Amino acid sequence: MKKTDYYDVIVVGAGHAGVEAALAVARMNLDVLLVTINLDTIGLMPCNPSIGGPGKGHIAREIDALGGEMARNIDETHIHIRWLNTSKGPAVQALRAQADKLRYQSRLKHILESNNKIYLRQGMVTKLITQENYVKGIVIDTGERFYTGAIIATTGTFLNGIIHIGEKKFPAGRLGEFPAVGMTESLQELGIETGRLKTGTVARVNSKQIDFSRCIEQKPSSIPLAFSYFTTPAPRKQLSCWITHTTSETHDIIRSNFDRAPLFSGQIKGIGPRYCPSIEDKVNKFPDRDSHQIFLEPEGLGTNEIYMMGLSSSLPIDVQKAFINSIPGLENVDIMRPGYAIEYDFVFPTQLRPTLETKKIRNLYLAGQINGTSGYEEAAGQGIVSGVNAAASILGLRPLVIKRHEGYIGVLIDDLITKGTEEPYRIFTARAEYRLSMRFDNADTRLAMYGHEYGLISDEKFDFLNKRINIINSEIDNLEKYHVLNDAPSKFSAFVSKSLRHALKAPETTYGDLKDLNSSYPPVDDDDLTSRIQIEVKYEGYLKRQKKQIDEFKKYESISLPEDFDYDKVEGITVEARSKLKNIRPASVGQASRISGVSPADITVLIYFLRKASSR
Repeated sequence: MKKTDYYDVIVVGAGHAGVEAALAVARMNLDVLLVTINLDTIGLMPCNPSIGGPGKGHIAREIDALGGEMARNIDETHIHIRWLNTSKGPAVQALRAQADKLRYQSRLKHILESNNKIYLRQGMVTKLITQENYVKGIVIDTGERFYTGAIIATTGTFLNGIIHIGEKKFPAGRLGEFPAVGMTESLQELGIETGRLKTGTVARVNSKQIDFSRCIEQKPSSIPLAFSYFTTPAPRKQLSCWITHTTSETHDIIRSNFDRAPLFSGQIKGIGPRYCPSIEDKVNKFPDRDSHQIFLEPEGLGTNEIYMMGLSSSLPIDVQKAFINSIPGLENVDIMRPGYAIEYDFVFPTQLRPTLETKKIRNLYLAGQINGTSGYEEAAGQGIVSGVNAAASILGLRPLVIKRHEGYIGVLIDDLITKGTEEPYRIFTARAEYRLSMRFDNADTRLAMYGHEYGLISDEKFDFLNKRINIINSEIDNLEKYHVLNDAPSKFSAFVSKSLRHALKAPETTYGDLKDLNSSYPPVDDDDLTSRIQIEVKYEGYLKRQKKQIDEFKKYESISLPEDFDYDKVEGITVEARSKLKNIRPASVGQASRISGVSPADITVLIYFLRKASSR
């Protein structure tokens, strides 16, 4: 269907944030124009072609519970999947999968092209069109103008991007792609403050040249697994990953070339990711370590390229080749693509509302690396929230704000808009205060109602999820009705006459044991559901305690603060707290309490002032 130059929403950038944003808008039945510099790189995985792991996997599951695409896409295109942290508690367990890189992005492009509400356009956005403090449209590099009710900017590493490989540097958004020029300047003209960050990636090598006999094999799960609640796991062809290690020779080569490293020479000005450092950074910061673990991960079934996780570097190519060849198993490999660092512009995220709308320009939303994050999952989580909120603003619906106690997406956004970031932000389970209540398995219980409310999850799918939740709840009640019989195995003799629920609380008892404790008990025949039942029963005491903590947390969150609140009228708060509160403009007392520099005493004074004003 032909379209004019007006669209309900315009999404700038078609990475993981842009894809989820565009799909959310379209699924809310609005027309969306998705503009990207290169239509052939929609949904590209420019770094590690993987999804998941602790924190990141939780976000992928939450996107699925909201009605997004990431989980379903990795289910359809993975070549290696397994559980991580199975020896640890349920709060930190999550799936991780290697994607077939080309199939992952081609499927996403097909999903977008198949949606009649989404219009794709190749082009570089050079300017934002505004009227007063509202965004109205964009100008692209051909001079064309497109108008809209809302814009979502998901520009990744492209804003004035510069790639560094040794002493060489050149403009690029990713290796082999143009940078985005003009957008940063347009944002700055609107009064939005920007900074500079740095990230990087590893060299790729040819699997045919690797001696895998010198590496440790890491096999995928033999049991079919799936990220999405709506995917039926099925057997598929998978590949192994492999582990090797750097050596003292590797580190000597790197140390002897520190003077050629742009990271140390002052050539790179942006701050890099603390939790995913380059190999030269690791060698420099940990001089006593003579070895670092390296994961060799395939990029697809139709390619020999291997991603070497742990070897990110911006050293010159000759140095990269030398230190790679010093690693066991990699002695004879050639570089197919060099590793590099990239610097790019980002927006300080404290300038955003909880909806990801900018405070200075209405109906302009930002999502992904433009907000200072790293990672596909972090970007996609912001993408779906910004998409829902951009559409909601046009449709007159209430905004979607995911709270810290509801999901990792809420933790991510709240951290960004409250604390800001001066380095690429990465999600971890340790960032969440209530992680036992925000597990990988129960994202549907926490967030599916939002996906259904905004039309991203159909009635049929929502009913499917609710039936699963009802089975879990009724089965937990059912465990109270059955008791351990006298003929139970002797190791369970202490539980005779006790309920099966009581017996399941014991560390040594599994759900699979219950049939042996009472032969008339009818067990649930679904591994996902039985795992959730077992967790809910075993950790019942901890979950009840955490619920009380969440209830206390929600009290502060429920005390809202108007954006134009006059903090100068609040006597008794410190000068630093007053300055921080005026700058960040928190949406609630709860958010105010998490601002660095605002003390509990300041919060007490603020609450007293609000109550006194309310009584007046």
